[in-house]
Amino acid sequence: MIAIINYGLGNLGSIANMLKVIGEKSVITADPEKIKSADKIILPGVGAFDAGMGKLNETGLVDLIKEEARNGKPILGICLGMQLLGNGSEEGQLPGLGLIDFECKRFNIPAEMNLKVPHMGWDIVEFKKDVPLLDGIEGRQRYYFVHTYHAVCANPEDVMMTCDYGYEFACAVNTGNVYGVQFHPEKSHDFGMRLLENFVKKC
Repeated sequence: MIAIINYGLGNLGSIANMLKVIGEKSVITADPEKIKSADKIILPGVGAFDAGMGKLNETGLVDLIKEEARNGKPILGICLGMQLLGNGSEEGQLPGLGLIDFECKRFNIPAEMNLKVPHMGWDIVEFKKDVPLLDGIEGRQRYYFVHTYHAVCANPEDVMMTCDYGYEFACAVNTGNVYGVQFHPEKSHDFGMRLLENFVKKC
């Protein structure tokens, strides 16, 4: 059973539907007991950083998520949920969960490149680590992005995938049992389904 954390932000139904296709049971919840009893946790999210952390603080789930991470439970942050795994963001003032050592920075793309921010749409990624989440995935992988801020990792070994939009940036991060992806696997068709399947079966 996978707990999809419900703190009022994110494509909760879309994630649950894709997990159902994979054959995995999930529960959309903010109930601490259900989260504790789940095998794995997905932290989704869309919107602004402080709104996300503010909602998590309101639910009282911040310490629980940190504890479950320390206990080795696999956690996957998606989009804003990935950004919340870090230390903080230029977008806001609140501290993040601090589970992976990175800060979120706004895209700073030279004007002459004529690239719009936010970075939106399908884009190619490059794998940087051999981790269970990426096990057996080969070939050019495309995922769907919508974001204005991206992770800048203090430790290069925490970078799981990169993407290029004006410059190379970390689009997925990992430390131990904690994973984060900036893109939306639930909107990325077969590419995203394979990634979520690995989270279910390999992580």
